[in-house]
Formats: sequence, structure tokens, C-alpha cells
Amino acid sequence: MVGEQGRVTGTIGPGLVGEVIVRVRGGAEAFLAYAVEAGERLERGTVVVVVEYQPPRTVYVAAAYG
Repeated sequence: MVGEQGRVTGTIGPGLVGEVIVRVRGGAEAFLAYAVEAGERLERGTVVVVVEYQPPRTVYVAAAYG
């Protein structure tokens, strides 16, 4: 899971629990998402990379650049 890319489907930011879709196990699944950098805001449509995974459905993400 860590290192996989996903796309933000629900805005992530301070005071918000966002959502990302990540391709796993041959399909795509939704996960609750938080920004790994405090105070960072990630809007819908942003491509992100999973930095930390907390089972069963929570990920910490950072924007994927390049």
C-alpha cells in the first residue's frame, strides 16, 4: 500500500477527513485520508502517493510531483 498512487475524491485539509481512491488488489478502493504534512490542503483531483497506511481504511498521503 505504501508508495501506491491515488486520486483525491474528497478534499483533504486541516479539520477535514478526506477521501482517496487507490488501485489495490486488481480494483480501486476508497480510503479515509489525511495529509502527511500538517496544514496542507489537497483538493479533489490531486494525484497523491500513500506515505503511511493504518488498517483497515486510513492512509496518510502527500501530493505526487513529477
